Amino acid sequence: MIKEWATVISWADGIALVSCDVKASCNSCASRAGCGSRVLNKLGPQTSHTISVPSEQPLVEGQKVELGITEGSLLTSAMLVYLSPLVGLFVMGGVFQMLFGTDQAAMCGAALGGVGGFLLARGFSHKLAAREEWQPVILNVALAPDQLRVETLSSEAR
Repeated sequence: MIKEWATVISWADGIALVSCDVKASCNSCASRAGCGSRVLNKLGPQTSHTISVPSEQPLVEGQKVELGITEGSLLTSAMLVYLSPLVGLFVMGGVFQMLFGTDQAAMCGAALGGVGGFLLARGFSHKLAAREEWQPVILNVALAPDQLRVETLSSEAR
């Protein structure tokens, strides 16, 4: 189970709207200058994701919850997103190369196969996302922000 903490934005009728902050890939690695993940993180302005999760327990705004998703669903969706365009690219490039015998035809076939694989992954993702085992679930609920109070003793009271 992959776990991540999120902040509750709202809760109504058993559905919690939560916000997950996007973590930067790294800042302490020695290869920061040549890191592709670091460059990709700078490209996207989105720093948080908002998702809705079923929750029977009433939640308040600002409360922290721990979300979990199974590794299998994450790995399967990653394979679908990355491998289907790649397989389409190689297969259609090879087919066009065999049919027409030119590099230009192979490039056109590869482009068509990559786009076709992307569209195939996009179509399957909607069907797979509807499965209940692919949905994130709330594992733990932290105290509400107004339920925790910390008192410190002054140095004169000791």
